[in-house]
Amino acid sequence: MTMRETEWRRKAKDVGQEHLFAFWDELTLDQRDMLLAQLASIDLESVPTLVEKYVRNKPDFSPGGASIEPVNDYPNDHTNPRRAWDRAHYHALGEEMLRRGEVAAFTVAGGQGTRLGYDGPKGCYPGSAVRGRPLFECLSRWLVGAEKRYGHAVPWYIMTSPLNDEATRAFFGEHKNFGLDAANISFFQQGVVPSFDAASGRILLSDRHVIATNPDGHGGSLKALHASGALADMRGRGVRHISYFQIDNPLARAVDPVFLGLHAHAPDSSAQMSSKMVAKTEPGEKVGVFAKVGGTVGVIEYSDLPGELASRRRADGSLVFNAGNVAIHALGVEFVEGLSRAGAGLPYHRAEKKVPHIDLETGRRVEPSAANGIKLETFVFDAISMCDASLVYETDRVDEFAPIKNASGSDSPESSAMLQTERAARWLEAVGVRVPRKADGSPDCVLEIDPARAMRAEDLRSGPLPMAIEQGARVVID
Repeated sequence: MTMRETEWRRKAKDVGQEHLFAFWDELTLDQRDMLLAQLASIDLESVPTLVEKYVRNKPDFSPGGASIEPVNDYPNDHTNPRRAWDRAHYHALGEEMLRRGEVAAFTVAGGQGTRLGYDGPKGCYPGSAVRGRPLFECLSRWLVGAEKRYGHAVPWYIMTSPLNDEATRAFFGEHKNFGLDAANISFFQQGVVPSFDAASGRILLSDRHVIATNPDGHGGSLKALHASGALADMRGRGVRHISYFQIDNPLARAVDPVFLGLHAHAPDSSAQMSSKMVAKTEPGEKVGVFAKVGGTVGVIEYSDLPGELASRRRADGSLVFNAGNVAIHALGVEFVEGLSRAGAGLPYHRAEKKVPHIDLETGRRVEPSAANGIKLETFVFDAISMCDASLVYETDRVDEFAPIKNASGSDSPESSAMLQTERAARWLEAVGVRVPRKADGSPDCVLEIDPARAMRAEDLRSGPLPMAIEQGARVVID
């Protein structure tokens, strides 16, 4: 045995995972190197704890007996008597942050387009309503517009996965970084955790020399920001706040001055981590809900929110617990650094899945017909409860939430294009452009507004516009 092999055999045995070497004698030298390299990328010392806490047991994330109260969010309508606030003031503060270069954009983009029937990184999938711009380009246009408007580049950090990192980097190269300076774009990979056999707690092998792993979830993004050197790079650039969003939402504002101003300067914000919400459409909508649990703001998964609370309504008929989580956040660089320094890891969430694996007795690949494995992942919203104070800001669903997750039905390319068109129609109508509408009130056209031209309706006044949109037309405003 080599010293390297001896060392890793000992480490695997110490944590009860010596079976990972079951096929060692049959492997080529390259395959042995691959297995040892993969072992080095996994935190083996934590495995016994993970097995005991998450495989042999099922953690309970329900509120239990803790008090549950609705969050006191900032309403989208800043004149709402429930909580009136000065939108213009916070918009101006956010714009000043952008002018000073205090903001970075951060996109979680580790997923593939498998559910969309697309072979490649999800960010490469056509996302805009008319031109079919890739999702990466939909978001990059906000950053192009922000640099033109505020005179300072917004650095963009993109978290990929081992599965799509190479393809993502190549895609940006092919598209000349979508008009952005390559020096202001950083890619890094999210971490992975091993997949476990539900019955034995053993780490599964997906091949004789390959450990079965899965991405550690969007919560792993905070750890990856530190481990990759991205936080240090932000510090060197003078960045103090991070605008966080996921790749599948082409309507997400990559940088939103109003939200950033609230996050950094509102009196009830710690400037550590703030979140956007949309009002839930009905009690059973399957989205997590922002709430105060035991006095602390956090997210309750829809399945953990008691039915009586989910259905409770105000006098005006709106849901009391209506603050739906849309995975758009602002984070303080210092806060993320503090979590890393303290070693404050987010809790894992357990999912029972069908995990293909190699049978240790026969060496044959098994394609299970029922859930046989445990996959673990972390959720970024669990960091909210670690804040001294966390702010929630309501955004309009049509204005900022049109995710593309499924090939058809809800959250599909078709539903996203309809929402993108509706937002564009509202913006155009707000500045006097006539937009044709069907009998049900929906636009009778397909519209796309380039964020580099307009980040809000008022921005459309600064350039040429048509007097009216023709019925059935497909129009891009740029």
